[in-house]
Amino acid sequence: MIRIYNTRTRTKEDFESKELGKIGMYVCGPTVYNYIHIGNARTFIVFDVVRRYLQWRGFDVTFVQNITDVDDKIINKANEEGRSAAEVAQDYTAAFIEDMHAVGVLDPDVRPKATEEIPAMIELVQTLIERGHAYEAEGDVYFAVRSFADYGALSGRNVDEMESGHRELRAEGQGLEDRKRDPLDFALWKAAKPGEPAWDSPWGQGRPGWHIECSAMSRKYLGLPFDIHGGGADLCFPHHENEMAQSCAAYEEGFANYWMHSGMLQIKNEATGETEKMSKSLGNFLLLRDVLNEVPASVLRMLCVQTHYRSPMEFSPERLEEARAALERIENLVARIDWACENAQDIPSPFEGAAEGGALAALVRETRNDFVATMDDDFNTAGGLGVVFGFVNQMNTELGDKTVSVSDVPFLQEVRAFVCELMQIFGVEVGSGAQAAVAYPAEVVDLARDLAGFAGGSAEEAVEALLAARAEARAAKDFAKADAVRDGLTGLGFTIEDTPQGARVTFG
Repeated sequence: MIRIYNTRTRTKEDFESKELGKIGMYVCGPTVYNYIHIGNARTFIVFDVVRRYLQWRGFDVTFVQNITDVDDKIINKANEEGRSAAEVAQDYTAAFIEDMHAVGVLDPDVRPKATEEIPAMIELVQTLIERGHAYEAEGDVYFAVRSFADYGALSGRNVDEMESGHRELRAEGQGLEDRKRDPLDFALWKAAKPGEPAWDSPWGQGRPGWHIECSAMSRKYLGLPFDIHGGGADLCFPHHENEMAQSCAAYEEGFANYWMHSGMLQIKNEATGETEKMSKSLGNFLLLRDVLNEVPASVLRMLCVQTHYRSPMEFSPERLEEARAALERIENLVARIDWACENAQDIPSPFEGAAEGGALAALVRETRNDFVATMDDDFNTAGGLGVVFGFVNQMNTELGDKTVSVSDVPFLQEVRAFVCELMQIFGVEVGSGAQAAVAYPAEVVDLARDLAGFAGGSAEEAVEALLAARAEARAAKDFAKADAVRDGLTGLGFTIEDTPQGARVTFG
């Protein structure tokens, strides 16, 4: 049974989908006025993993993620750059999708844009007015916060304690307090201003408020109630609080059954050595695309899954190096299995219990069960990764320095596929085609040129030349040269491992 920590109830709950075997999932997307930073990326990676795991567990998941392509920030950006808001939104929408592909986040099943869903928003606003939860004032329409008795239930806030107006709510209505009946009321529809994007409505030309779009689009594409609503912890209030209030006030079906929020990203202040919340106001944010120029996507995703999604996550060079080393441990096992299978001999199996029903086959089954049990507990990726590492350690012990039998190859290939399958749930590719995180550095070519007379340009061929030169040196008892090859590779972060089938290079 999958259990999810529900922000609304502040407890872990047994997960039951609205429809057997199917899940409707809505995750708030970006406001497209700039490139996304790694704090945004952490949230999108988190819910990509949740989606992948639910699909792996056999659910048919409908994943909806919106694009906010009309907003004050977009308009301000357009004014700064001397172009239209539509042009700004179009360019940064394309950049966002490009960045998501670069970090391995799957495309949503539906990606609605706010500007294409205006009629559904107008309908929702009209319903709220009819039900007495909203009012029009000089072309603006506001939600009457005190008309909804459960306002504050999601975020745990008390309306009376917000009497003076929470800063996020005040920011939405700066200069408009005279139009609002209560300082806490928030905009559902904003009257048009000169030069801004605008649409016709019963209240005159204008554009939607930020919160109304997610309520309208989630209902349109998932129906009410739907199963899971996700987003970063910074969206819990006021955005998600307002979403829930306006949706529940308008419709009797309810809204989201389970609310999930990912923890904030913290970044190390190099000057003080302390970690602090990453934010644009502090000027300490890093764009995802800039980080991916320095760090492979697989390493960044490993960093994300090493921390439980609800906990704050530290981003620092040290944590990235830990993630890289962790990935290399898994890559090493896959490479070791490939090596063993390629060099298998026609001999009796050195393993006890590789056959179906044996000890090693049982280990695979037990590992799968442990992984499921851990991940079922509120998507505990850190624990799930620990299960994978436990399996990697046990398989490394089993392999030891054994020469593999041809009869063992099918089972070892199953083991390889099993490890790749579990890592795929995290969105981390290992094995063939995923060597970017652990590829041989260009310096290995220079090393081979100096120690092995290598004249080529391929790093992989340079390593083979170094191993051949080392073997020749050892045969000739030229241990100084053999040690130079070993030490040279060690200096580049690699280790030479001698096996019955010959020497091979491992990472780390």
